Amino acid sequence: MVKGITRQVILVKSPDPRLFEEAIFIVKEEALAREGVTAEHVLKEARRAADGYLKQGKAWNRRLERLPAPLWAAIGAAAASAGWLGWLFLL
Repeated sequence: MVKGITRQVILVKSPDPRLFEEAIFIVKEEALAREGVTAEHVLKEARRAADGYLKQGKAWNRRLERLPAPLWAAIGAAAASAGWLGWLFLL
C-alpha cells in the first residue's frame, strides 16, 4: 500500500557487493531541521552505520572460519545423533 507521505532517504553503496548492493536509510524529518546538522553529517553517519554493520558480520564469520573441518564434522555428527536419539525416545 502506498501512502501519500514523502520521505528523504540515503542510499549507501556496499563496500562488499557479495553481501549487499546498497543500504537504504530513511532520514527523520526533524534530523535536517536541527541546527548544526548538515547533509554531509547525515551521510557520514549513514556510512558509519553501514560499515559498522558489515564489520560486525565479518568478525563473526572470521571466528567461524577458524574452526577446522573435523570439528565441523563432529558438531554435525553430534547434532544428527542427538536428533535421532530425541526422535527415538520421544516416540
